[in-house]
Amino acid sequence: MDNQSEKVILFPKWRTALEEESLAALKDQRFDEALLKLDELIAYGVLDHEIVIGKLICLMELNRYHDAQDLCEELLLHPDEHYYHYVHIYLTILFQTSQYEQLMSQVEMDLASAAVPPEMKEQFRQLYDMSSNMQQEIRTEKSTEYINELLKAVKEGDHPRQYRSVEQIRRLKSSPTDDVLLLLKDDQVHPVTKTAIFMWLQETGVNEKVLIEKLGIQVETRPTDITELDSHPVLKQTRLIISELEQENPSLYRLMEQLMYHYFYVRYPAMPDRGNVESIARALTKIGEEYLDIELQKTVEENRQVVNYMKEIKTCGALFAAVLET
Repeated sequence: MDNQSEKVILFPKWRTALEEESLAALKDQRFDEALLKLDELIAYGVLDHEIVIGKLICLMELNRYHDAQDLCEELLLHPDEHYYHYVHIYLTILFQTSQYEQLMSQVEMDLASAAVPPEMKEQFRQLYDMSSNMQQEIRTEKSTEYINELLKAVKEGDHPRQYRSVEQIRRLKSSPTDDVLLLLKDDQVHPVTKTAIFMWLQETGVNEKVLIEKLGIQVETRPTDITELDSHPVLKQTRLIISELEQENPSLYRLMEQLMYHYFYVRYPAMPDRGNVESIARALTKIGEEYLDIELQKTVEENRQVVNYMKEIKTCGALFAAVLET
């Protein structure tokens, strides 16, 4: 609240008249008029608690919750003896505007302080509990909606929509249903989407065995038993081998790293054997040189394993692009 008229003197009688007129307008629920007079007082540097509270009431009654929230946030940056009164109003605004997560964070921060008045603590906890319940209801409703959307996308063969639906559910941190677990072995579900589902199971701590089928491979495992993709030994060892090119040819290295990640993402959790990382790194190098039109050295013909990995890496790259680069 900047003092826009700090050089202009507000005479006592004028101030008293504005205060009385704003109070009368507030009591009569003439909130537009009250707000104009309160803003005039504030513009002249009258920042009494009653004036500020009056303005907050006017803004809320006029459904100007965004402005009321901005004012509260500004007040909370400069704590005074009325701090927790402002916090209570702020929490009320957040609740009224369905900003439950932000409300809960504010309550957690304030309750960590021993300075909260006892009567305020109970009010804050009540708002916290109500917000938690509302958030859970919204999460459940949204999760059901997204799961239905996922199942519809599977039925229609819409691969990008399959993946987007899974990512929306993951952001809600919802628990997977039995229908979702069955998708891991459904050949109508894209391999990229199956990877996203498996990662979702890991994030939610699913500890039961699930069967995942992709790329002609079957894996039965507990999601919590599998190392996360970015930390997986096969990926890390492959990255270590190709990192030798980072200084020598940065463009080639960046392309190979991208190809590598796309390949492992599509395969995950059905990762190649750790003993084949040299062949995978060689295949990545050959593809990278091919894509960048780098003149290939005349060497002994690549062995069958490298050739097979080249085909597999290209296939996985195309599968990745079909869903995540559309």
